[in-house]
Amino acid sequence: MTDSSRRPLAVFDLDNTLADTAHRQHFLDAKPRDWAGFFAAAPADPPLAEGVALVVDSARTCEVVYLTGRPERCRRDTLDWLAAHGLPEGPVHMRGNADRRPARFAKLEILRRLAQDREIRVLVDDDELVCDDAERAGFTVVRARWAAKSEVLQEVQEREGRT
Repeated sequence: MTDSSRRPLAVFDLDNTLADTAHRQHFLDAKPRDWAGFFAAAPADPPLAEGVALVVDSARTCEVVYLTGRPERCRRDTLDWLAAHGLPEGPVHMRGNADRRPARFAKLEILRRLAQDREIRVLVDDDELVCDDAERAGFTVVRARWAAKSEVLQEVQEREGRT
């Protein structure tokens, strides 16, 4: 049962929703993929204006929660990035360092856990498969289509479970 006395949650993805990862995509082009380089470059991600405006607006009526496929080892850089760009404070849910499930499974598990005692007003994510599964599970979704699509990023989210 959800707690209706608390503000609803607005859940935001990071990569290609709030943070533009285009400058670090090249780390994923080679095989083996350079995951250390990819994540090390994340602090230099420019913010995406559309996503930032939506999270700031959502914070007026909702508690903001961040849900990312980034591994836990990226927590400090992620928190620093959010603060550096003046984004609303909120809990950050990350995958475990060894969790290689597709993003749609990892994120849906966390969404369902959050929804056990809180209303989730919206999920904002760029991954179409995450969005599809969240909608099928009954969540309201905003598809973040304001960043350039990356075929390789979509592939690794689904097949390699890395982001």
